[in-house]
Amino acid sequence: MKQLFPIRHVMGYLASLVLSAAALIVIYGDLSKGANMAVLLVTAIIQASLQLFVFMHIGESADTKKELYINIAYALFVGLVTIYGTLYIFVWGWYA
Repeated sequence: MKQLFPIRHVMGYLASLVLSAAALIVIYGDLSKGANMAVLLVTAIIQASLQLFVFMHIGESADTKKELYINIAYALFVGLVTIYGTLYIFVWGWYA
């Protein structure tokens, strides 16, 4: 029965909750701008890696490793194009 209980997923979920609560320090804490960015950056990187390795099973199977990394690269590309495209249009003043 112990093998059927997903302890790794439960611990990953609890770690995600703790990291989200740590990111709330930025909202409710009285920290400087640099400290706010440091807290957000550290918690975001840890949370992203936690999601990849625990919930998306990166590194569990050797035969599909190439496809997983291609999917991650594509997702990063789409995300960056979306973010910088939005900044270009709304913030940096692109007008048609």
